[in-house]
Amino acid sequence: MSSNTPQVNDKREIFGWAMYDWANSAFSTTIGTVFLAPYVAALARTAAEAAGTDTVSFFGIPVAPDSFLPYMISLSVFMQVLFLPVLGAIADYSNMRKQMMRVFATFGAIFTILLFFVTGSLWWLGGVLYLFANLAFGAAIVFYNAYLPDIASEEERDRVSSYGWAMGYLGGGLLLAFNLAFFIFSEDIGVPTEMAIRINLASAGIWWLGFSFITWKRLRSRGATRALPKNETYLGVGFKQLGKTIKEIKSFPETLKFLVAYFLYNDGIQTVIAVSSTFAAAPLIQGGLELKTETLTAVILMIQFVAFGGALLWGKLAKWMGAKQSVILSLVIWAGVVIYAYAGLKGENVVTEFFILGIFIALVMGGSQAISRSLFAQMIPDGKEAEYYSFYEISERGTSWIGPLVFGLANQMFGSLRPALLSLIFFFIMGLILLPFVKVDKAIADVKSYDAEQAA
Repeated sequence: MSSNTPQVNDKREIFGWAMYDWANSAFSTTIGTVFLAPYVAALARTAAEAAGTDTVSFFGIPVAPDSFLPYMISLSVFMQVLFLPVLGAIADYSNMRKQMMRVFATFGAIFTILLFFVTGSLWWLGGVLYLFANLAFGAAIVFYNAYLPDIASEEERDRVSSYGWAMGYLGGGLLLAFNLAFFIFSEDIGVPTEMAIRINLASAGIWWLGFSFITWKRLRSRGATRALPKNETYLGVGFKQLGKTIKEIKSFPETLKFLVAYFLYNDGIQTVIAVSSTFAAAPLIQGGLELKTETLTAVILMIQFVAFGGALLWGKLAKWMGAKQSVILSLVIWAGVVIYAYAGLKGENVVTEFFILGIFIALVMGGSQAISRSLFAQMIPDGKEAEYYSFYEISERGTSWIGPLVFGLANQMFGSLRPALLSLIFFFIMGLILLPFVKVDKAIADVKSYDAEQAA
């Protein structure tokens, strides 16, 4: 076999693959978690006050300032649900997975860098740029995940997937730490607060694009680029390929069963992450105590770095006790976190309790997602990784509204965030009920049988 033929378990290529998680996690932390939403909302409120109204106009549509970015996030998720499966089908058909990953990552990073120009009356530009940056982010992630079966053997995928998640938490956490320090001390060095925020927003795109070059250098293409049939376009071929895959997916009942379980428990995970700061910032503590912004920021940073170790730990646990069993263990801990958040976080020790809760979240957050990704890699047919990972990605994005909806309705019904948070235990319980019924060995056997038939 030629030395130029891409091999599995190549340490240099695996490092290059993991560095993409290091690169793009800057978008999730600096943009998605901390800086963009409050900045855009503040600009929109200023515009509304200048106009003497409670709303701002976006292409003639009146929008509450605090609702503008959430609406754009929802629209971006909807677009991902529509486009990702087709893009995955095109990537699998054409063997241009690396090229498509590079294109979407580059566009996503450029849109993020352009957030530097969001200021004053251009508040709306923040939402528009985020819409396209987030769409590109989701597309590139599909191709990134689809590389996992190519670069790691079956027995190494849990470890490699965990390594990728760990690198993501470390990279995203480091840039966030730098940006928070710059934001806090910006005025002391003569940089206005608004300029510091704009620099931080652009830095996420520069980080994303810059470190991605390590990935492009080390990640190797698989298979020769496949030419289009006469009078066909890649878009047309993509739709045909997708239609064929949807018809064939009934051949993998255990894979579908796993996706349903993942839909549920991952929605619980994403919702806990999304609402944790809202829960902590609210005056829920007995005696009217609240957690200060500085404490919340410290917990966010702590979670990033503890999650680095947690992801690696779960990779070892998966090897010791099995991938499915390690995910089940993580769901038990997630359920415990939700129950404790409901019953605890009261009194004078609330800060200590919140940090302890954050440690447990960090330990299972990366691990449960990393092992789920590698477990799914065992259950999909060869040559259709991008298509199946597009379904995997939209199962996360496309159902991510359910948990927040349940949380919001429970809060409205009971008038408290505590029972609202407890309502999320439903997702973890359903995951714990369904996941044990997934027969991983049968899923792997079904895929191997299908691959053999296709090769015959």
